[in-house]
Order: sequence, then C-alpha cells, then structure tokens
Amino acid sequence: MERAVTTQQADIIRTSPHAVAVLGANGHTGRFVVAELLRRGLKPIAIGRSAERLAEAGFAERGVECREAATEDDAALDRALTGAAAVINCAGPFMDTADAVVRAALRARIHYLDVTAEQPSVQATFDRHEAAARNAGVAVIPAMGFYGGLADLLVAALMDEWQHADTVEIRIALDSWLPTKGTRVTGEKNTAKRLAVSGGQLGPVQQPPAEKISVLPAPFGQQTFVELPFSEVPLIARHVRTKELHTFLSTIALRDVRDPSTPPPQAIDETGRSAQRFAVEVIVTQGELRRRSLAQGQDIYAVTAPIICEAVQRILSGEIRDTGAKPPAAIFHAASFLGALGPNLSVETSETSDLQKVSPLMA
Repeated sequence: MERAVTTQQADIIRTSPHAVAVLGANGHTGRFVVAELLRRGLKPIAIGRSAERLAEAGFAERGVECREAATEDDAALDRALTGAAAVINCAGPFMDTADAVVRAALRARIHYLDVTAEQPSVQATFDRHEAAARNAGVAVIPAMGFYGGLADLLVAALMDEWQHADTVEIRIALDSWLPTKGTRVTGEKNTAKRLAVSGGQLGPVQQPPAEKISVLPAPFGQQTFVELPFSEVPLIARHVRTKELHTFLSTIALRDVRDPSTPPPQAIDETGRSAQRFAVEVIVTQGELRRRSLAQGQDIYAVTAPIICEAVQRILSGEIRDTGAKPPAAIFHAASFLGALGPNLSVETSETSDLQKVSPLMA
C-alpha cells in the first residue's frame, strides 16, 4: 500500500526547491551527477544502499548530506527523499529500481529522472506512471542521459517544424568503451529483444542486424556500425511519427563492451573524466530533404551529468512545456536545451536537398 506524503514533508519540499536527491550517488555516474549539482549551486542529497560506501565517496567533506536507503524498502526511500524537490536515479539496472523510485517520487510529489539505457525500463515507466505523474503535476523523465535523452533532443531539434519524418537514423561512435561495473551488470541482465521502428511499427530489430558505414571527423574517420538500439527508441517513438527509426553503434564500441577483459574507465583529469571521445550522428529525412546533426564530446558517463542536471535545473525553474511521464523532448525545448550544454557538447547541423546544396540550420 502506497504511503501519502505527510503535511510536514510537503512543507519541507515546498520550502527547499533546490534540494535534489541522487540515488546511487556513490556509483560512477552518480559521482559525476553530485559534482555537477554542486557546480550549479544546487543541493544534492546523496543516497545509497551502504553508508560506508557513501562515506568512502567523500561526500561529507564537500558538505553533501548522505542518506541510506534500498529500493526494496518503501519506508526508507520515503525518508531518504524527504526535503528533495526532485530525485535523479543513477542506480541500475533500472528494470530493478525505476518502478520503486518513481512510486516513491510520486508519493512525495517530486520530479523523477533517471539515466537508463534499457528499453523495457523506459516503456514500463511510461505505461505505469503517466496518469499518476500528470495528476501529481510532476515530470517523470526516464533515460535523461547520453543514451536515450541526448538522441531524443537531437532528433526533436532537427525535426523542428516537421510533423513527421520518413526516416530517423542515429549512429553512435565511441573511440573506446571502457564499461563500468554497472554497465556490465545491466548488460548481463538486459536480455529483452531490442526494438526499432520499421514500416511505421515498433518491433524487434531484424536478425542479423543491419550494418552501416559512415565517415566522421577525427578521431573517428570511417566507421562501421551495427544496429543496436538503446533507450532513445521508445523515447522518440512516443512523439515522432516516422516510418523508420534505427540506432547503430560502432563496432569498435561493441567489441570493447563485449570483451570481459576490457578495463573500467580511467580518470585523466581532476573531474574524473576518461579520455574516451564520442560522436552521435543523427539523420532525419522527409521527401527530398535530409537534415543531419553531429554531437561530439568526451566521456559518455561524465557528459550524462550536465545533461540530466540541466534538465533538473530547468524543471525547478519552471522552464518546462508539460508534466507527466514523458520523453525529454516533450518536456523541454530541444534546441535551447542542447545549446545550454555548451562546453560539454558541440553540435553541428545541416540540411541537404536532392540537389546536394547544404545550408546551416537555425539554432
């Protein structure tokens, strides 16, 4: 049975608009998120299963309050979220954690965001919580990170005034993929068939998966990609009408993440970022027109922090278009959001007709 938030808790939430709970704060991505919240002047509350691991993360030295809670314990979750205006869930696998944390957020009437790359988790969040989130007047946004939310925003910015597309294609190039422990655990547990849109219908990716070749700027050059969709597909399919929607991952990245001997990320600077470089190429077509966007940056785990923290900051300042359980592009103005990511992400866009005349798109 769900517990209603108390009047005292509601008063705390209303008077503490800048407190943001981070579940899984002591994990690799969670630490980036806590640091980014502090940089933006927000007040993170670090939540984890183990008080000892939270202490080891050094949060207390930075003035961050730490709270212990497990996702299986509703009462502990309710206590841990007290005083927060939003919760960022960095604790995967999200098929195991998202539902419990969303329900806790709804009991507290606070906003929920996570960083899942898992398609089933995104679909379950939408299916189970849209009505309750809308009624509570809060935003519930799954996959608000590198995988999922970034591609959703890039597609929406390219679509602009278009009401539909003939094709949407996303190509993700990584010069390496040194996976975290959390990535490996999620990969082992996520055995669901991957979904894409073919012929206007959402369904399993064809087998064997299709391959593509694309030439990208340095350090990538010519890359071979294999179809491997992530959480961006259920996000985009929810608000974009298209006949085809497919995501491809570079074979270099796929080789690394499938190799059990590939080491975890290694920090090369004081922020904890690795040397990994990424490029996300998005192509949408409508008739003879072809629009392309190329986003580039460093470290897919680190860049997730400014993406999801920008989302939280916009929600708390009221810069949103809707509430409920929805994709990022249904909540935020995509072009404005991408522009705000500034030093963390470079984005170039162009439009080409069948005559091959290229012109910059409006920002």
